Amino acid sequence: MNGLLLPLALFLLLNLLAAMVRVVRGPTAADRLLAALLFGTTGVAVLLLLAYAGGGPGLVDAALVFALLAAITGAAFAQRAWRREKGESEHERY
Repeated sequence: MNGLLLPLALFLLLNLLAAMVRVVRGPTAADRLLAALLFGTTGVAVLLLLAYAGGGPGLVDAALVFALLAAITGAAFAQRAWRREKGESEHERY
C-alpha cells in the first residue's frame, strides 16, 4: 500500500501547480479564493498521505491546522463578499 501513497502525493502536488496558475490568472477574487481553498484541501490530503506513509503524528496535526485555516479563510471571504454585495463599506460597519 505504501507504494501507492507516494505517487498519490505527487499527483496532488501537481494539482497544486494547476491551482497556482488559477491564483495568478484570476480573473475574479472568487476564482482566486477557490484556488486558495484548493491549496488548503490538497495540502491537508498530502500531509495525511505522508503521515500515513510513515511521517508521524506531527503531520496529522499540521493537516488539522491547515484544514482549520482553510475553513476560516472561506468564511471570512464569504462575509466580506456579502458585505460588498449589500453596498456596505468597511467604514460604515464600524
